[in-house]
Parts: sequence; C-alpha cells; structure tokens
Amino acid sequence: MTDDEIKALFLRELHRIAPEVELSEIDPAVDLREQIDLDSMDILNLAIVIHETTGVDIPEADYPRMTSLNGCVAYLHSRTS
Repeated sequence: MTDDEIKALFLRELHRIAPEVELSEIDPAVDLREQIDLDSMDILNLAIVIHETTGVDIPEADYPRMTSLNGCVAYLHSRTS
C-alpha cells in the first residue's frame, strides 16, 4: 500500500468511528486523542477495522504508534512493504 492509500483508509475508517470530526482539519502530526477527543475504545476500533481491511496484525503494544495520522501511515507502511 502507498502512503496515500493508507491515509485514505485511515481517514475513511476514522470518519465511520467519529462522524462528527472534520477530517480536513486534522493535523497529521498531532495525537488524535488530543485534537479530536478519541478514547482508547476508538483507537481499538480503528486498529480492528484496519486489521480487517488490510490483514495487518496490529498488536496492542503497537497502538501508541498509531495515535496520529502520520504515525499510523508510517506504521502501516512499514508493515505492508
């Protein structure tokens, strides 16, 4: 997967979990829990749906690497290359 494909996937799934979020206002470098008030269950749901969509196993210990858009893209890129 390319970085753009990963970003699109992540944003699509984030919008399903938090439809009230204005995706265009997300700062890709900032922790999503801080900027759009995601909780640990939201992060878990994102990890589950990304796993289901990509087939990439995401251990719970790696969730902190996926708390920002940039972090998620980098993590998934490293796991799908």
